Amino acid sequence: MHQTSSRLLRQTDDDRPFTRDLKDLFSTLMVSLPLTPHRVRFTKVEHTFTTEEALTNLGSLKFSQSNRMPDPKDPSRIVTTTTTTTFSMAKEMARTVCNRFVEARFVESLDGKQDFGSRSSVWQLTPKGMRVLTRFCQRNGIHQRHVNELLDSPRNMMQLVILEREADTDNPNFDRGTIEVIFRRFVGEAGPNLKSTSTADSDSVHEYATGLIGVRMIRARKVIEKDTPYIFTGKSAVDWLMDCCMVVNRKEAFELAQQFLVHGFIVPVSEDRNALQRFQPTKNAQYGVTDKGMKIAGWVRSSNGSVNGEATNAAKLPPGIARDSNTSRMSAIIHDPALRLLFREFLQETHCEENLTFFLEVRGFLLDYGVAKRAVPAPRLDLIRETLASAYSLYNAFLAPGSPCELNIDHNLRNALAGRMTRAVGEDAEMITSLDEVAVLFDQAQTSVFKLMASDSVPKFCRDPKYAKVIENRNYESILSTAFATSSIS
Repeated sequence: MHQTSSRLLRQTDDDRPFTRDLKDLFSTLMVSLPLTPHRVRFTKVEHTFTTEEALTNLGSLKFSQSNRMPDPKDPSRIVTTTTTTTFSMAKEMARTVCNRFVEARFVESLDGKQDFGSRSSVWQLTPKGMRVLTRFCQRNGIHQRHVNELLDSPRNMMQLVILEREADTDNPNFDRGTIEVIFRRFVGEAGPNLKSTSTADSDSVHEYATGLIGVRMIRARKVIEKDTPYIFTGKSAVDWLMDCCMVVNRKEAFELAQQFLVHGFIVPVSEDRNALQRFQPTKNAQYGVTDKGMKIAGWVRSSNGSVNGEATNAAKLPPGIARDSNTSRMSAIIHDPALRLLFREFLQETHCEENLTFFLEVRGFLLDYGVAKRAVPAPRLDLIRETLASAYSLYNAFLAPGSPCELNIDHNLRNALAGRMTRAVGEDAEMITSLDEVAVLFDQAQTSVFKLMASDSVPKFCRDPKYAKVIENRNYESILSTAFATSSIS
């Protein structure tokens, strides 16, 4: 069975590619490049590429994902399911896309260039870009030698903050809880990242190579700054957010820093009056961490044991759901972006992030399925074909025997999926029927994975000292002990 998907990149309202598509396109390009040594200023640098190599490869890019398995009805027969995604673009469009990679800080120039205007410029992946590529390779089971050598290098140490995004707009979730979680990482949960005055605003691109330290700070010296003992510049703030968070442009970094200002976690301490109303990403604009910000960071505790002393209103329980039910806690995690961010990081540490990723991607698939089916005056076959191709991609990544991120689901359900996914699809009306059957099976698999996370991962997450402290400080326990009536699997 072979499914091919070739489509335009989804665009947001401000004309940028959706983050998921941008990351997939970037990773597909990196896998296609030889990433060989190139000489820059008399020094040979490993795992690099030129502008010309990138633009040429983007002109006709193809990525195939295959899975071989025994036919459920005839184990002696091997069936291969393959999903191929192709990208094709003119050279100027390819140049624009590559500049998006620079803007997102996935790649950096080794010869001082700011964009892909020079054919001979040499580029390398940043720690952030390497982390994006690592996640792509893990999901798709890529084990090419030159890619493995790059990802096994000491530079691949970034602990990237993965932002949760709205499925329909791709806008980051900047709710209060998420802002607090990111702010704790931003200023440093272990304490301020203090530097001497002369190096507090270093331009080193590797300053935050691991993502484990907070933004560069200095101690305040002026009497007027006694209430904000730790100070950083607007430029350092944007550098940290761009390097250590999954923001894809400076606009998103500005908006995130602005939220720190709006919530009173930081305050301007420079004489720049513009900084009072709008965050300024410059070296001259200085900001101090407020007492409220230090409490959010966990450096100082409030008298009642919570970080900010604010209670969170608990949602009402639906009839028949126990207040301490792990199912209700899992539902709360799915619906709360900040909890989902923390839960994802916990799953990464316990090597089972694929469960949450699958659940959320199936949710997106089912939404696309609904859109394709509701098209008027009749279902659009191009949408049906594209949605079916995405189902095969999900199946090959998460559900097929021996897949890169194989999930633990019921044996009978796995066989039913294998039987459906290895059966011919047909055309037109038969294709729609096939998609209907696939959607039902994926919905069942999503429910199975939800229950697995609720019974196994959620209790461990709530007991883990690292996250239990955050849950307690943020008053999340009141959220985790309730369920939302709008559960996506109800």
